[in-house]
Amino acid sequence: MNTYRVCIVGFAHVHINDVAAHFAEHPQIELVGCADTAPLHPELKRGAPYTREWNIRYCSEKFSIPVYGDWKEMLATQKPDLCVVNSENAYHVEITETCAALGIDICIEKPMATSLSDGLRMARAAQTHGVRLMVNWPVTWNPGMQMIKTMIDRGDIGRVLEIKTRMGHTGPLGRGARHKIEQTAEPMSEADKAATWWHRHECGGGAMADYCCYGSVLSYWYAGESATAASGMRVNSMTLLGDAEDNSAMFVRFPHCYAVLEGTWTTVNHTFKSPIVYGEHGAIVGDYKTGKVLLYREDNTVEEIRNDPLPPELTDVAGAYVHHRETGEPLHYTALPEFNLEALAILDAGLRSADNGKVELVNNLHWQIG
Repeated sequence: MNTYRVCIVGFAHVHINDVAAHFAEHPQIELVGCADTAPLHPELKRGAPYTREWNIRYCSEKFSIPVYGDWKEMLATQKPDLCVVNSENAYHVEITETCAALGIDICIEKPMATSLSDGLRMARAAQTHGVRLMVNWPVTWNPGMQMIKTMIDRGDIGRVLEIKTRMGHTGPLGRGARHKIEQTAEPMSEADKAATWWHRHECGGGAMADYCCYGSVLSYWYAGESATAASGMRVNSMTLLGDAEDNSAMFVRFPHCYAVLEGTWTTVNHTFKSPIVYGEHGAIVGDYKTGKVLLYREDNTVEEIRNDPLPPELTDVAGAYVHHRETGEPLHYTALPEFNLEALAILDAGLRSADNGKVELVNNLHWQIG
């Protein structure tokens, strides 16, 4: 049985505690090192739950991972098979290009990037050096989200007309926040939160990048076609000392349907169901937090759907990587660069639109210059 050596670079993203657990628990994975990136902006409340210092301490102690002070030195020394990246979004390009040049596979935490030009740099680096580049989306391993795609493809609601997503909570470090482990976020002042990368524009923070990215992925996946244009709006409702938005919305045009995508960091409790797919003959209502799926039919009946069981390679990101290496079978297409560039192009257009107040075309490999 082959063993794959894995390093972790970046502990800014709150998903790392859950992601690290998946790799630590896989019998064919050896976690050989971890290191954080240097924060672009210093945090004020250092060591609070889900901040970068807390995350690296939690993971290194819980999963017995050696800690390095310099991530580039760690990669050069350890020469892992895979680098798991959970840095702030602004570092994704640099880490990907560094890993690719060293012949190391890369697993990027969502979103792939916050601009299509950055995503293309990452994809080109991986292709140039012949390494694997995958993007970890929690929705990929969610039975309900997979079931919705199955229902659309088999025609349960006829032609798709509209896709609506609303993703969010009180914020990554908001009151009551918990990210798939027992720890709950501690109260933070507005200044404390504003100093974290999440609320800093230069770091790739903001609710649009954090949550409209999910909508971009789900809408492209469920529509089954490339988007053509998008408009976006961003507002900073409650964290005014930071310069990134805490609420956002996008309106996306596809050739045969449209999508409404919302991202929020100011919503208390789970007050909404998402995604919702409206079709000619009914609607599919999912809940990304619970995985439950409901089918609303033309005759006004509602059926709770039993999700199809996922195959072992779709259990989690670690299992997917190992299965791919062991069998040579392709990764799920939502993890592949080609798929992610299409979804990123939607997010990119929405971000540009939010900045200039105009509807923006959704670019692609051929139309993105620079």
